[in-house]
Formats: sequence, C-alpha cells, structure tokens
Amino acid sequence: MAEGTLYIGSKRYSSWSLRGWLAVRLAGLDVTEEVIRLGQPETSARIRSVSPSGLVPCLHHKGAVVWESLAIAEYCAELAPWLWPAERRARAHARAISAEMHAGFRALRQAMWMNLGEDFAARAAGRNRTPECLADIARVEALWADARARFGEGGPFLFGASFTLADAMYAPVVTRFLTWSPPLSEGSRAYVEAVRAHPLVARWYAEAAAETWREAKYETLPGEA
Repeated sequence: MAEGTLYIGSKRYSSWSLRGWLAVRLAGLDVTEEVIRLGQPETSARIRSVSPSGLVPCLHHKGAVVWESLAIAEYCAELAPWLWPAERRARAHARAISAEMHAGFRALRQAMWMNLGEDFAARAAGRNRTPECLADIARVEALWADARARFGEGGPFLFGASFTLADAMYAPVVTRFLTWSPPLSEGSRAYVEAVRAHPLVARWYAEAAAETWREAKYETLPGEA
C-alpha cells in the first residue's frame, strides 16, 4: 500500500508540479500521484481540499502535509540526503540557486510559460523575447555557467554527474527554453539537452503527451484568436 499521495497539476502545463514530482521520484517515495486538471470550474475547490495553500504540488506522506515545491524538495532531502551535493560549499550553492529560482524570474515565467506540446512549440519558437524576459534568461545562464564551472566537473548537470534538487528546480526552465527557443550559449544548450534526456524528465514529457485535454489559456499566443 502506498505511503501517501502527491497532488499535481496538468503535466503539460504545471511547472511547479514538475519540480515537486522530480523531488519525490528522485527520493523514491512510495506515493501515488493524482493529477488535478487545471483551468476547470472545480479546480480551485479541488486543490484547496488537499493543499493548505490552494496550490499544487502538495505532498501527503506518512502523516506529513508539505506544500511548495522547495519545501517538498527539502522534505525529500531529509529522507534522501544525496539529493543535495555532498560537499558543504556545493550544497550551500545548490540551495542558494534553488531559492533564487523559487523566488524570482517573474518576467521569464510570464512571457514563456510552460507548455510541453510539440504543436505549441512550433508556434512559440522565437516569440515573446521581451527585454525583461531576456534579462532573466541571461541571469539563468550565468547561474548555470557559474555552478558548472565551480562544481560541475565530472558530469553534465549543475553539480556534476548527479541530477540534484538544483537541477529539479531548473527543469521547468529547460522546458521553457525547449518550447520558446530563445538564443542560448553552447554551454546552456548542452545542459538543456542533458536535463531533457534524464529518464525522469523524459517520463514526464511522455506522460504530458498522453494527456488529452487542452486549456485555451496556455495554448493561445499573443495575437491569436
């Protein structure tokens, strides 16, 4: 019998759900997952019934109720400490860039929302490159390059060979870059490819593709009817 439930939003669209889901799956928690379809009349009430914040993701595990993706990541790391880098300075750096991701990059979030559909990406590529969004992208690239230069030796991820919680926090940014195709450095493109190829990220993409519903809010680009 499963030890709890992870409540998430639609996999095609829900960036915060991807972060929480990756943390839970990386930790190997024995939980079922329940996808709550976004954008429906009953969505808000359904989420409020399981999440104190009224937002997803929300993890129910062995009597604990944990909402907010960064809190879920830390909860998982208590059970699976290897999800953060082992070395103290690297671990502190990973937490700092994860917290910056959690709290910032509003222009990027608004201009280049998460939509994993290949059909949508074909229309979105090259769009919505606002100055504010490009400034956020430049900061993300700088963070990635700095982490890779300091701690990334030995593997393709931010802290080397292991896919850590920091990579989980930036995985939705990877999806945005794949969808919207902003200009990226060679190093950033290599990192994007590595994250996309991770088995759990590939699994999320496959399960998102299997969703049959579409929400007009996330499928319509500026200027489209």
